[in-house]
Amino acid sequence: MSLRSNVLDLRKRRKEVQMGGGEKAMEKQAKMGKLNARERILALLDKNSFHEYDLFVEHSAKDFGMESKVLHGDGVIIGTGTINGKPICIFAQDFTVEGGSLGLMHARKITKIMDHALKMRVPLIGINDSGGARIQEGVNSLAGYGEIFFRNTLASGVIPQISVILGPCAGGAVYSPALTDFVFVVENISKMFITGPSVIKSVLGEEISMEELGGARVHAEITGNAHFYATTELECFEQIKTLISYIPRSNAKKAAAYPPKAPLKGKKIEEIVPVDPRIPYDMRDVIKTLTDGSEFLEVMEHFAPNIIIGFGRLDGETTGFVANQPMVLAGVLDCDSSDKAARFIRYCDAFNIPIVTLEDLPGYLPGVDQEHAGVIRHGAKILYAYSEATVPKVTVILRKAYGGGYIAMNSRHLRADFVFAWPTAEIAVMGPEGAANIIFRKEIAEAENPDEMRQQKIKEYKEKFANPYVAASQGYIDEVIEPKETRSRILHAMKVSENKSVYLPSKKHGIPPF
Repeated sequence: MSLRSNVLDLRKRRKEVQMGGGEKAMEKQAKMGKLNARERILALLDKNSFHEYDLFVEHSAKDFGMESKVLHGDGVIIGTGTINGKPICIFAQDFTVEGGSLGLMHARKITKIMDHALKMRVPLIGINDSGGARIQEGVNSLAGYGEIFFRNTLASGVIPQISVILGPCAGGAVYSPALTDFVFVVENISKMFITGPSVIKSVLGEEISMEELGGARVHAEITGNAHFYATTELECFEQIKTLISYIPRSNAKKAAAYPPKAPLKGKKIEEIVPVDPRIPYDMRDVIKTLTDGSEFLEVMEHFAPNIIIGFGRLDGETTGFVANQPMVLAGVLDCDSSDKAARFIRYCDAFNIPIVTLEDLPGYLPGVDQEHAGVIRHGAKILYAYSEATVPKVTVILRKAYGGGYIAMNSRHLRADFVFAWPTAEIAVMGPEGAANIIFRKEIAEAENPDEMRQQKIKEYKEKFANPYVAASQGYIDEVIEPKETRSRILHAMKVSENKSVYLPSKKHGIPPF
């Protein structure tokens, strides 16, 4: 054969394999409102940047009629490309090929690109759309999942790992996304569960839909398994591109710096936060007065909304924000919000992203439900995460900082590098009302006018303890600042801390309260 004939044969083979499960399967995928695997990769990556590997890999199964089946690419596409010019590795399961089921060669393709990502120190993106383990391949399928899970763990904290759920992700398959850093879901498309509706019905006799069991909204709002929620696949891809712009390619690098921008002109920071600690406000508005261009990428927006986490830029540099949200449960810490914040803190620490903490909370959420749910164990996670983090850590106390919440939100005692407080800050063991009722119980009970005496004692307690000056007198607060000085103080603190070095005891690893 001539070179031209060989080239034409290659083109023909490529075209045939790139059709996945064939035209009918592709049409069925489209009717479900889903892009196919190749369309997804091309929509996500920079134009003409995708390079595919192992295009001609086929399955090696010989049982249950599999020997006669041709599965193009064995149901998964792998390769490299760029997003915003940054190199990434990617795989996308192809539901049109045997339901995207995972067999031995399918798994080997995925682990190959995972190994490549780790070796090259670039982010890994996995697009999940699969019916699960390929039953006909038995234990080889399970072995494939195990190899993937091991590599997820190996790469954790070394390279960013992103999972995109764009179809079913069931059974053992869900544990790979759970091991990655960020999980993206799309309304009416994403499905994640350990056991399907039919199994639940057979065991418990309960009727439940796939959406109710493990749809996108369930994981974004209730389980906390999803970090980003979108209404369409294309919106999801834009979210991923934005995230990639904020994070570094590996733990050996810092996130790319952007030209500094001033926050947008709007409501002044002192106008956003009411002086009365009982009046709520939206902490997002405060964050946007601090970040470059007032831009803020919130993570896990719909889960545990009493705490806010996400990325912004300060003077062009990526910064992680952890902030209480007074609009929800007065910004208290509870089981879910502690988990949410702790994981984010550890991510920022692993990838050299400094952390700004904005504090306004009455403490940990009390109650039997929280105690029985393990608030002690969960609450300890945020203490551990802040204490362990060695990146620059700056805290600003806006209003309330009571009890264990004061300590947990990156206090000086957990080795915050800088702690600032507004003059409205109230730092105490508990709120003035509760404290006065306990400390002055006898005086209040014996007074001719108990209500008047109570108000007098509350005022007395506030003047003595519920202010930033007692903590400042002990050196626990570095500076009491005017609200309008907040951004400039944080910027200076970050500049001073950029070469921070911490010496820690030698150990294999700590034992977090998992």
